[in-house]
Amino acid sequence: MKPIRVAIIQALLRGSKEARSAHIRELVRQAAVQKADLVTLPEVWNGPYQQDLFPTFAEPRFGPSWQFLSSLAAEYGIWLSGGSIAEQEDGRVYNTAYVFDRTGREAARHRKMHLFDIQITGGQHFMESETLTAGNAVTVFETEFCNMGLCICYDARFPELFRLMVDRGAKLVLVPAAFNLTTGPAHWELLFRQRAVDNQVFCVATSPARDPEASYHAWGHSIVTDPWGRVVTQLAAEEALRVVELDLELADRIRAELPLLAHRRSDVYRLECNSSALVP
Repeated sequence: MKPIRVAIIQALLRGSKEARSAHIRELVRQAAVQKADLVTLPEVWNGPYQQDLFPTFAEPRFGPSWQFLSSLAAEYGIWLSGGSIAEQEDGRVYNTAYVFDRTGREAARHRKMHLFDIQITGGQHFMESETLTAGNAVTVFETEFCNMGLCICYDARFPELFRLMVDRGAKLVLVPAAFNLTTGPAHWELLFRQRAVDNQVFCVATSPARDPEASYHAWGHSIVTDPWGRVVTQLAAEEALRVVELDLELADRIRAELPLLAHRRSDVYRLECNSSALVP
């Protein structure tokens, strides 16, 4: 199993969809110059993270943002985790993440399964279910490096979903995410270290940069954690691009030395998934 060079793009995103796309293109170009194999983008990069506006800039499946991401992957010969975009289908709006292979082929699609409906006293109020529809798929896909899982932001708070991805062979999980200034400092690093150590996987969580001019202030701090629960790298709040090389064999070594996945008591408990929720 060969190492993989992963580029995290924590982009500061402003202006029109066209302006955002142009900025993303330049950052992807810079990542490709640094010989990244896999480039990761943040959650909802093609419009403001504002729930009442999601329907306004949502696109149909295979729309302009899909075409843009596919062409970027093919142009630079990279795997591209295209963050997530607002997607519209049959009158419903989804928060949808895509991954494209080196030829620009769609390798994975995940619709955010758990919607962020919260009311924190003295903190955040957000009701994604007012405008978004939840997905229902456990998403794992194959690469020349390893099987990878894909989920979006609030999905990562549900350990069952991570374990189902691992049961399908995932050794690295991609998470476009946008925690806020209440949940970020409290849980961001803790959460991704915990998901990594519980499941003996790499986690790559990519946030937008914090924009004080926006209505939603992202925590930033895009992070990579390894299967031992260590922080491989973590950014600050500002825009940044960072490339890290990951030794994916570490997951196999740790699973052999500390075989917690093999030690599960399937005679006592079991985690199951509806067959309709399994996608390539």
